[in-house]
Amino acid sequence: MSNHTTRRKFIRQLSLATAFYIVPRHVLGRGFIAPSDKLNIAGIGIGGKGESDLAEFAKSPFVNIVALCDVDDRQAKKSRERFPKARYYNDFRIMLQKEKNNIDAVSVSTPDHTHFVAAMAAMQMGKHVYVQKPLTHSIYEARQLTEAAQRYKVVTQMGNQGGSGEGVRLMQEWYNAGLIGEANSAHIWTNRPVWPQGFGRPKKLLPVPAGLNWDLWLGPAPLEPYRDGYAPFNWRGYWNFGTGALGDMGCHLVEPVYKTLGLGYPSEVECSVAAVYEQMWSPSWYAESCPIASTVTVKFPGANGGKDVLLHWMDGGIRPERPEELLPGEPMGDDDESGGGIIEGTKGKIIFGTYGSNPRLLPTSRMIETANIPKTIDRVPEGHYLQWVNACIAGYGKNTLSAEFDYAGPLTESILMGNIALRSWILKDDTGKKYIGRKKLLWDATAMKVTNFDEANQFVQRAYRQGW
Repeated sequence: MSNHTTRRKFIRQLSLATAFYIVPRHVLGRGFIAPSDKLNIAGIGIGGKGESDLAEFAKSPFVNIVALCDVDDRQAKKSRERFPKARYYNDFRIMLQKEKNNIDAVSVSTPDHTHFVAAMAAMQMGKHVYVQKPLTHSIYEARQLTEAAQRYKVVTQMGNQGGSGEGVRLMQEWYNAGLIGEANSAHIWTNRPVWPQGFGRPKKLLPVPAGLNWDLWLGPAPLEPYRDGYAPFNWRGYWNFGTGALGDMGCHLVEPVYKTLGLGYPSEVECSVAAVYEQMWSPSWYAESCPIASTVTVKFPGANGGKDVLLHWMDGGIRPERPEELLPGEPMGDDDESGGGIIEGTKGKIIFGTYGSNPRLLPTSRMIETANIPKTIDRVPEGHYLQWVNACIAGYGKNTLSAEFDYAGPLTESILMGNIALRSWILKDDTGKKYIGRKKLLWDATAMKVTNFDEANQFVQRAYRQGW
């Protein structure tokens, strides 16, 4: 009993102090790590991004993947082959009940519309959770998960891995050192969507593919037939399942600005949406599909009496004007054009790529000024995934994480505010007047309510299908 306690204490201390490495044999009895000393993880949604998530967790010698769940046997194939000893399920609710005594933590990498129901079910059982971005499908769900993390005292992390990167921390240190003065605006852009979007539901109905449990895939979403192009990837462009370009990339691109400037909940939002013309002079607005391209402006109240910050989002290939300080041959954002951002301050600008990568002062000749800026913010040498693993092993409240839900929740709410504006585009109020974008939606964050266009509040919280 004494030896077991000592070994477990040693492992926890080791995992906190370093990234993983194989423990010397003389320490743990010929290199053996007892099963009772491992973090037992279950995966919900184990194809695509879920497959790579589990592979990252499994890099730690202190992790054991014990259970797998996916509604699509085809998507699950590689993970099942990688972890042949893990028990496999199609319904996460059944898995959580049967494995409740075997698992310590759960990774959720399903389509956006089932993030909340899977994560909340695990948290209510006292399981630590890692949830892919965006944290949830709706603002109400994000608030609920944020509060649940504190109520159930579980370790949480959202899967925006750039949040643990070097770039975001450099930007914070530069900004805190006053290199660009006080920021009052930021511009962010992405090439998403790179999937079909803006054209309504797929018109072609198909038989449900063998191996796919369509009812479980729909989960809390409204019941509808299987359509060509929904699964496994293109669901992102349909409001019943996905959160569009903003939900897909916002947690990667907005996050560096949000963290650097210390933003909180927004106060207002407006948008402009590109139209699809299927007939002359007759734009088609599809309530069920995200737009082909859009711009969104979100306003954040200034912290501690400082200036308000306007965050300008652009997707569908729309980009802001190239900064005058950027030389013709210098890249604007990422070289692959996937996205980037610019923070504008009273004394200068910072430009960065997706995930906060490759931050630079503008003009780049000013980079010499960063040479002596002290590193005041803790780095994450073990990376985003193992940071969560180590925190789970240490226990609730012992470690600070890059994207635990008390941070990731408000960030997700801020991003989803843009989607409320986008979805309100075609709505009419009780007088018959349309919203038609560019009108500001005023937001009461405490009440989670749009105060000047009540029809928009239907998108704050969604109805769940019976049984979910």
